[in-house]
Amino acid sequence: MDTNIIKLLGDKKDYYLNHTCRTIDKSLIHIPSPTSIEDIWVNSDRNIRTLNSLQTIWGHGRLANTGYVSILPVDQGIEHTAGASFATNPIYFDPENIVKLAIEGGCNAVASTFGVLGMVARKYAHKIPFLVKLNHNELLSYPNTYDQISFGTVKEAWSMGAVAVGATVYFGSAESRRQLVEVAEAFAYAHELGMATVLWCYLRNPAFVKEGVDYYAAADLTGQANHLGVTIQADIVKQKLPVNNGGFTAIKFGKINEKIYTELTTEHPIDLCRYQVTNNYMGRIGLINSGGESHGASDLAEAVRTAVINKRAGGMGLISGRKAFQKSMKDGVELLHTIQNVYLEPEITIA
Repeated sequence: MDTNIIKLLGDKKDYYLNHTCRTIDKSLIHIPSPTSIEDIWVNSDRNIRTLNSLQTIWGHGRLANTGYVSILPVDQGIEHTAGASFATNPIYFDPENIVKLAIEGGCNAVASTFGVLGMVARKYAHKIPFLVKLNHNELLSYPNTYDQISFGTVKEAWSMGAVAVGATVYFGSAESRRQLVEVAEAFAYAHELGMATVLWCYLRNPAFVKEGVDYYAAADLTGQANHLGVTIQADIVKQKLPVNNGGFTAIKFGKINEKIYTELTTEHPIDLCRYQVTNNYMGRIGLINSGGESHGASDLAEAVRTAVINKRAGGMGLISGRKAFQKSMKDGVELLHTIQNVYLEPEITIA
């Protein structure tokens, strides 16, 4: 076992590494593997060029041909403002350094905006798979409205050499149904052109905060968001790691079965994440969890913890941005490599 991983897990190492999931057994889920294209995707309606695009992502970087992925996402310049995102490390105002970080970090792909990836496309689109984010929530409109709007077209992404497109739906928001239709149509066209699709399945509604508890990352709510995401044919789902459960029961809406809480989940984070994987068609659609914001000195330990939970739950990898680019290039590369080492470590098994 990688001693650095054990060290970073600290006194919780047994809690994470020796847990056995007794909710949804690992024999029931489709675990990422080097033969995922043949085992899962060949039986789908995805065309040959889309299968090739998926394999291009899975066949790149330090995790090449393992079935797992490590993606660098840098769309925070729009989503969180450029100043807030890059002030700690201004070199990332330059799009080339974003792509360099992904390459040096051994990532399977780099995810960013039309502007960032388009600016350096001729130099780098053939060197690392491009994942272009189609829509964003921009924070300059006042007051803020928190809506996802399109910043470009699928055809533009295809023309710059991207192998995949990504989009966000704010499930639970007043605008979510419009976003759902827009993204479904975009994903259908992307598949026609032979591109893979990645959906950020995020929740957004002030009503999801109940009696001081924020259920934006509740296992039951995020699980249903994932299930909607795979329904519109996302090939990969990006989701926040679950931090609690019982969103439906606390907010008192939707339809539930008590077994969701008594048999299909426990309070253990791996079991909560397993429920997210379950809603991704039992893992047929890969689940990548987000790395979250940077907290400085604790970033490495937090990233390893998230990667261990995702992998042991049956997830497909991590998409970590701020923890990597809000520090020096050297430290960012180290963080990305450490995340990847979790997926390369054979002794970290499926729970």
